[in-house]
Amino acid sequence: MTRRTVITAAGAGALTSGLPTTASALPGTAGTDVLVVVEKSGHAVGFYDAGSGRRMQTVPLPDHPHEMVVDSRKRFAYVGHYGVRMSSTVGEGGASVFVIDLAARSLARTIDTRPFNRIHGMGIDERDRLYALSEEKAVLLGFDTPATDEAPTRAVPAHGIKTHLFTLSRNGERAYVTGLLSHTVSLVRPHDASAPPLVVTPGQLPESSCLSPDEKILFVGVRKSSSLVAIDARTMKVVRTRKVGGDPLRVYTVDDDRLLVADIVSSTLTLYSTALRRIRSLHLKGVPAAVSFHPDRPTAYVSQLGTNEVAVIDMDRFTVVGGFGTGLEPDCSVLLPAGVQTGRRRPSASAGDVYTSSGTSRPGGARTG
Repeated sequence: MTRRTVITAAGAGALTSGLPTTASALPGTAGTDVLVVVEKSGHAVGFYDAGSGRRMQTVPLPDHPHEMVVDSRKRFAYVGHYGVRMSSTVGEGGASVFVIDLAARSLARTIDTRPFNRIHGMGIDERDRLYALSEEKAVLLGFDTPATDEAPTRAVPAHGIKTHLFTLSRNGERAYVTGLLSHTVSLVRPHDASAPPLVVTPGQLPESSCLSPDEKILFVGVRKSSSLVAIDARTMKVVRTRKVGGDPLRVYTVDDDRLLVADIVSSTLTLYSTALRRIRSLHLKGVPAAVSFHPDRPTAYVSQLGTNEVAVIDMDRFTVVGGFGTGLEPDCSVLLPAGVQTGRRRPSASAGDVYTSSGTSRPGGARTG
């Protein structure tokens, strides 16, 4: 994969520049940090050296994989088979979860989820129990031992229509599911299907969400309403709304004080306070589809549509410091840090861990991405 010229930005406000940056000059990405990227129209998962941008391995998959999560041991990645390119695409889609062996960098096996199809949102809790959302059937599936499960071990109604993404509490006892056509966010209990849901309508077309580190507030990007909405995570009452303009596709928790919002109309990343006050924006060359964060350094990796690149962001300076080319339509990614023994369990979750593909935050600690 040839290197592409990437933008470098500096200063506050909407930022843009055209300086080329080589990945070898990127701070904090030397060594063997590996970025695992779902390439939804490349129909693959790509493994990249995060320092050089070199493609290390490609795992071909059936058409249009989308969301991905990784277990605490960094042993397996789980990828939902959505099976169509976009939510507006008509079709039955896929009905499986792909299990990627991160050590062998290969497809270990496939879990059949039929009749539950169009598998999109994915989550994993602090006990490494897996959750996968069927958009078509509006059902949240659970896998208690996903490394060996051949089928779901539980399922609960998602209480929405065209249920696309969800955010999961660390212990896996609460899931917040967005319905694209019902314009709802539903609080459901993945381990108690008898528990009545709590449902709220925060606006038109809610999609991505994330929990605050203390899990008291749910932040939702409401796309057609061009809004960022804060919801009490227990009562599901709206506590604050801010018009942000554009199309807030993804929202992420950065730390106790800040959120990161990816806007696909303006091709920007914007930092907001948890009180929903705008802090600053960064303009990108491509359309930001998804963001992942280095667990130990102030670095974010932004998958960009249109340019088929990953931009590398210094979160302390909030600037683009490099990037590299990928396969077609990069989407979710996960950073496997250098020195991590694949197959060894990480320490127990800290206050900042949010286990979901829709709005993942880094572990608690320094003010970084």
